[in-house]
Amino acid sequence: MIRGRTLVAGSAGGELVASTEPLSFWGGYDPETGEIIDRRHPLSGTLMRGKILMIPASRGSSTTSAVLLEAIRRGTAPAGIVLTQADTFIALAGVVAEALYGEAIPMVRIDPRDWEALTEASEVRLTEAGEITWESREVAR
Repeated sequence: MIRGRTLVAGSAGGELVASTEPLSFWGGYDPETGEIIDRRHPLSGTLMRGKILMIPASRGSSTTSAVLLEAIRRGTAPAGIVLTQADTFIALAGVVAEALYGEAIPMVRIDPRDWEALTEASEVRLTEAGEITWESREVAR
């Protein structure tokens, strides 16, 4: 188990999708489909609905909040987000979604030293307290 800092409270579980590259939601994430559409990003083409996204932080401007907020409204946002940096643009979308729609996605900041342990995960679970538990990926033989 890893204990992170809760940025937006909530609980969620799902497949972990991770990249060491920050993601620009503005022009990099399609809120209608939940697809990462930045063709230069390592996760390009990945549908994030129902999955846990792990990135260091967002890349870009305050429009990240608007795009992520729209994805939350449409139900195409990740089920949860794990970051290694406190990201006000991403967290703002979660806070506003909770206020406007009564729905938010949990967001947790972890210590960068915990990144490697989580990259071995296939499924993760985020808790209200900022705890992250996981199941390790099966090693192919």
